[in-house]
Amino acid sequence: MSEVVIRKMEFTDVEQVLEVERASFTTPWTTDVFYQEIVDNHHAHYFVLEVDEKIVGYVGIWIVVDDAQITNIAIMPDYRGQSLGERLFGFVIQLLQHIGAKRLSLEVRVSNIAAQRLYRKFGLVPGGIRKNYYTDSGEDAIVMWVNLS
Repeated sequence: MSEVVIRKMEFTDVEQVLEVERASFTTPWTTDVFYQEIVDNHHAHYFVLEVDEKIVGYVGIWIVVDDAQITNIAIMPDYRGQSLGERLFGFVIQLLQHIGAKRLSLEVRVSNIAAQRLYRKFGLVPGGIRKNYYTDSGEDAIVMWVNLS
């Protein structure tokens, strides 16, 4: 059985995280954006998911006072369908509850039904639409949120 570990992202993880990013998103973040998030953004917290010591997923969260927002969450395509995204999202929920965050929100593509299904499992509900949110396609985003307390 494979060993799955979720841990805080380190500088040395950025290249592997970029592989996940590029495989998952049509407009992936750059190396500079990740370094800026890790070094300069004191609200940002990033975690990687490893399977047998290989990074196959990651999540980014901004925490401001008691509000949290998922910036990105992704699993390598070859590792999808194994509940790893659910495991990573569950980790985030537990972490946020542990530190006393009251709300969690995120944006998700209208077309990303699989992700919406996952978020609903954790109690997130649609709260609105951001029109033309995604710059690559002009697709709308659904804002989803949940009260954690």
